[in-house]
Amino acid sequence: MVNYELVDSTLQHVKKFHRIADFSLVNQNGQTITQEYYDGKIYVADFFFTTCPTICPKMTANMSFLQSEIMNSPHIMLLSHSVTPEIDSVPVLKKYALDKGVVDTKWNLVTGSKKHIYHLARKSYLAVKTEGDGGPFDMIHTENFILVDPDRRIRGFYDGTQKEAMQTLLEDLKVLEAEYGF
Repeated sequence: MVNYELVDSTLQHVKKFHRIADFSLVNQNGQTITQEYYDGKIYVADFFFTTCPTICPKMTANMSFLQSEIMNSPHIMLLSHSVTPEIDSVPVLKKYALDKGVVDTKWNLVTGSKKHIYHLARKSYLAVKTEGDGGPFDMIHTENFILVDPDRRIRGFYDGTQKEAMQTLLEDLKVLEAEYGF
C-alpha cells in the first residue's frame, strides 16, 4: 500500500496506470542506463549518497544482502540513484561499487541531473513526501526501497535500514516471480 503522504499532489488521483517514468542516467561504469535496461525485469530501487554517514551504510549493506540473494535470478535487478550527483561522479560511484562488492550485471549505481533524479524520486517512485525543485538546497534522504514490477509499476515499499524488511521483500520478490512466470 502506498503511503498517501508520499504521493505528489499532482498524482494523488492517478490510480492503476501509474508507471515509473522514462529515465536516462549514467552508471558506475559510465554507461547510459535507461528504463529499457530494466525492460521485463523486476527491480528494487533506492536513493542514497556515497558520503552519507547515517542510513545509507545500512541501506547499502541490505542492498548487498539482496544482491547475494538474487544472484541466480536473471529477472531481478537493483538500481541505486545518487541524490548528490554533484559529488557522486562516475569515478566516485565506481570506487564505491568496488568497495561494496557491487556486481555490475545485477546492480547499477546511477548519477545524472539532480533535477531528473529528484523528479523521479518524487513523481515516479513516490519515495519521499518533501517538496522541492532539485535545486542546490533541495535534499532527498529516504530509507525506502521500492519494488518495481516488469510493467514499471510500484509493488511495495520497504524500510531499507531494517534487516527484517529484507525478508519481507525477498518473499514479495518470489510472489512477483511466480506472478510473471519467471
